[in-house]
Formats: sequence, structure tokens, C-alpha cells
Amino acid sequence: MTIPERTPAPGTSGTTADAHDSPAARRRALRVLALSSLGVFVVFLDTTIVNVAFETISRGFHTTTGHLAWVLNAYSLVFAAVLIPAGRIADRYGRKRVFLTGITGFALTSALCGIAPSAGVLIGSRALQAAFAALVTPTSLALVLPEFPPARRPMAIGTWGAMGAAAAALGPTTGALLTQYASWRWIFLVNVPICALVLVVGLRLLRETREQHANGLPDPVGVVLVAAMPAALSLAIIEGPSWGWSDPRVIAAFAVAVALLPVFLLRTRAAANPVMDLALFRVRQFRVVNASSLVFSSAFYGMLLANILFLQTVWGYSVLRAALASAPSPLVVTAVARTASRLGHAYGPKRVLSAGALCWAVGLTLLALGTSGHPHWVTGFLPASLIIGLGIGLTLPVQSGAAVQALPAARLAVGSAINASFRQLGAVLGISVFVAVLATPTPATAVDSFHRVWWVLGALGLASGLLLHLPRLGRPAGGTDDADGPTPAETVATESAPAG
Repeated sequence: MTIPERTPAPGTSGTTADAHDSPAARRRALRVLALSSLGVFVVFLDTTIVNVAFETISRGFHTTTGHLAWVLNAYSLVFAAVLIPAGRIADRYGRKRVFLTGITGFALTSALCGIAPSAGVLIGSRALQAAFAALVTPTSLALVLPEFPPARRPMAIGTWGAMGAAAAALGPTTGALLTQYASWRWIFLVNVPICALVLVVGLRLLRETREQHANGLPDPVGVVLVAAMPAALSLAIIEGPSWGWSDPRVIAAFAVAVALLPVFLLRTRAAANPVMDLALFRVRQFRVVNASSLVFSSAFYGMLLANILFLQTVWGYSVLRAALASAPSPLVVTAVARTASRLGHAYGPKRVLSAGALCWAVGLTLLALGTSGHPHWVTGFLPASLIIGLGIGLTLPVQSGAAVQALPAARLAVGSAINASFRQLGAVLGISVFVAVLATPTPATAVDSFHRVWWVLGALGLASGLLLHLPRLGRPAGGTDDADGPTPAETVATESAPAG
């Protein structure tokens, strides 16, 4: 997806900079940012809002944790697969049109989730919901950026990314309040009025833009492969403990996941309209931050589910009490997200992301060492939760901006879509790892099982920071070891790449 520059209205003699700097233009830009951020907020809220109602839904449908994990994974898999081609669909058919189509479809499929009569219908509805959510994310950013001058775009990207991070962190608390005082079905139905507001305001406020030279649709085979690889890996990880790691079905699923990667790369190089622009990965910062995003998101999404279930199943908290007990962490995320984005822009993302990974690891270590089967929230859970929130706040919003910071303006939206896709794939892996490591604990082994989960997730989060310091991952053959930006050759290669 390319980002068009705003031009003065016909009949005026102002420059583009003048148009951006007028008070009316600044007010309009902030309104567009607020509307697009609300769209992103409701989409990313649904990546985690189900977590707190997991046990309630499982009991209502009389199904297992492993089966119900697909309510989360179906959303993340389809979201990740459709995110990248959604940008090019919008280039061809119009960003405003695709954004509002996504919002409308998201509202309708949310309603379908809310009235689902069975787990199977809920899983299918979540997959449809994710497809429309994927239309919203890249187009929302593409509609925002032309409204801001280049100097203010980092602020806009930081705000946009912070809203997504805050939504993911606030999801469990919001879901608990709705589950406790209404029904778990309202965690989906609440999306309908929010989307209606975005649709009504968007019809009047947003400008339609499209890429004049856009033609063809993204390779559908590539889209399927993007979803199929992590789906096979997730199936193997989730079912490994129950089927047995030597079961032919588990081995086959692992083999399929591995075999599909070279198939995807070959298909991407050969397709007339590939689903992913591999030229972007020549930019060192883009490559490294996406790898870090994948690993950290695995830890993040696994932790969100683990903490809520620990509070409910081991400490016996109600849905609402579990959500309130978890609330300090997202509050810290919300408080530090904007500041973290500014720090990343001022001092370089590597320093901020490394600090976030360290805070994360310390927080998970405190959970593993400081909790037992007896509830002691103030001394055992709260300090760890606050430090974890600081780690999340220093990481997720900074990753969103850092992934695209080194890309030229025309590649910002597609780069952001790829980063969001990596994060959703990380969510699939994180939930799968959680289910596999936790297994099926008994009351006597539950505490040890959750401790084991926290050790694994803490190590993953720390690894996401260490990845930023690996020269082999970060330096292409013959390139320089520039920590926070592309080499000149990489910039030229990216700018000359075909629009994605």
C-alpha cells in the first residue's frame, strides 16, 4: 500500500506544507487520527477480550481448553493472513471504502459471534470476524498519514500503535466486566455500537484515496500459505500433549509447517502479485523488529491467558475479581505507551525495547517465584503485574513504530500490516505454547504447571530483546551493522521495490 501526499484543494495556491499547517487542517488530522485509532482499538480489543471469559465459554459449550483455544487462534490466523493483502486491496478499490467495509463486516460478524449456539459456530464466526478486522488495520493507518506532515507522522504512528497496544492490554478487564454484569456474549455484541459510530462519522469525515496504478489482486495461494504454516504448527503444539509427541498426526503437522515455508518463499518470488513484498526485509531494522515482534507477542498473548486462568482456576477468583486483579498491568501500559513511543523516537528503539524485554523477564520471574496456591495478591501478584505492564508499555507501541521507521513513506502502510501480521502469528504460537506447557494439570500440580508456563514465557520475552543484538540476524550479507536504520543500499532497494 502506498501513502498519497495531501495536496491543496483545487483553486488554492497553498503548498502541501501550508495545507498541513493550517489550524483547520490540524484539527481535521486529529479527528481522523481519533476515528482511525478507535477503529484499531475495537479490532485489537477482540484479540484479547475473550481471554477472561475462556472458562465461562468452555463450561457453557462443554468443551476442552485445547478445543476452545481455536476461538483465539482462528481469529489470529485469519487476521494475520488477510492483513498484508488488505493493503493492496485498498490501493485498488479505495482506502475509505475498504476501511468502512471492514468496520461494517466486523460489526455484523461480531453480532454473529454473540449469538453463536455452539463452539464450532463461534470458531467459524471468529474467523470471519478476523477477515474484516484485517481490512480495518492497514487502511486506518493509510487514511491517517496523508493528513499529517512528515515531521508529525512519527507522533501519529505512535498514537495509532499505542491504541492497539492499550486495547490488547485492556481486553481482559473489559471482557470481565461484560461477562460479570451481562453475559460473555456481550464481549462480542459491544463491538456493534462502537463500529456503528465509526461508520457514521467515517462516511462524513474520511477522504477517499486510491493508488492510480494499482492492478490485480494479491496472490490467493500466498494468502492461504500465510495462514496454513502457523495453523499446522499450532495444531502440532496444541495437540502434542494429548495425542503424544510421537503420534503420526503431530509429526505430520510439524512436517507440513516446515515444508510450507520454502513453498511460500518460492510462490512469493514467482507470483505476479505476491502476497508479501520480500524486498522490505532488506531493511535491517524492519527485519529485526519483526522477528522481535513475533517472539514478544508469543510471550504476551500466552501471558494474558495464563494469568487470567491462574487467578480463576488456582486462586478461585470470580471473573470480575480476576479482571480487577489483572487491571494494574494494562493501566501501566496505557500510562507509559505514548511516552515509550517518544523515547523510542528520541533515543532509538533498540534501547527502549531492550529495557522492555528486561522488565518483562523480571516480572514473569517474580510471578514464578512469588506465587503459590494460596491467594496473596498484594505481595505475590501485584508487584510482578506492575513490572510486566511496564515491560509491555515499553515494547508493543515501540515495536509498531520501529518496524516502519526506516521505511520510505510510500511503504509505511504495508510495512505496518506486515508487522501486525507477525504479531498475530506470535499470538497463535503463544497460545499454543501455553496450552502445551500447561497440559492438563490436576489441583495438586496446577501451581507448578503455571510456574513452568511463566518461566517459558519470561524466557521468550527476554529473547525478543536479545534478538535486537544479534548481528547475523540484523546484518545482511555485505551490509553494515546499523542498529536503528537501513543502510543506504537497503533504502534504495526498498524505495525502488514495486508497490505492495
